[in-house]
Amino acid sequence: MHISDILSPAAVRSQAQVSSKKRLFHDLADMAAAAYGVDAARTLDALQERESLGATGVGHGVALPHARIPGLERVAGLFLRLDKAMDFDAVDRQPVDLVFALLAPDSPGVEHLKALALVSRTLRDADLRAKLRANDDPVALHAVLAAAQDVKAA
Repeated sequence: MHISDILSPAAVRSQAQVSSKKRLFHDLADMAAAAYGVDAARTLDALQERESLGATGVGHGVALPHARIPGLERVAGLFLRLDKAMDFDAVDRQPVDLVFALLAPDSPGVEHLKALALVSRTLRDADLRAKLRANDDPVALHAVLAAAQDVKAA
């Protein structure tokens, strides 16, 4: 599995800032509807419900929100780069400016875990994070993420 298998170029965006986590999840849900044809309201509810179980800020300015979405056929990713970092209750208490959301089918299976491991390992790379922060063009951001093909999921 590679990042390009789960992340459509249409699901990558750079934006100036987001006022709250709720607004961020709303934006991600709208992106999911546009890129993958999933119901935005259902996606918003699923992301908020998962976040209520524990913050998904994993450190180094990265958040990995994720949720299971009924009706989704495969794991789908969304990437959002923020110009202005926001508080995300991250484990290292650092604000978040790189958000990679994963949406998974609401069915048994380990594909979502493999995808989560892949994204987590990929975004642990400090050089990759620096490249993402240095670009605001969605095409370039997708290219940087897709080029991280050498990182394999567990």
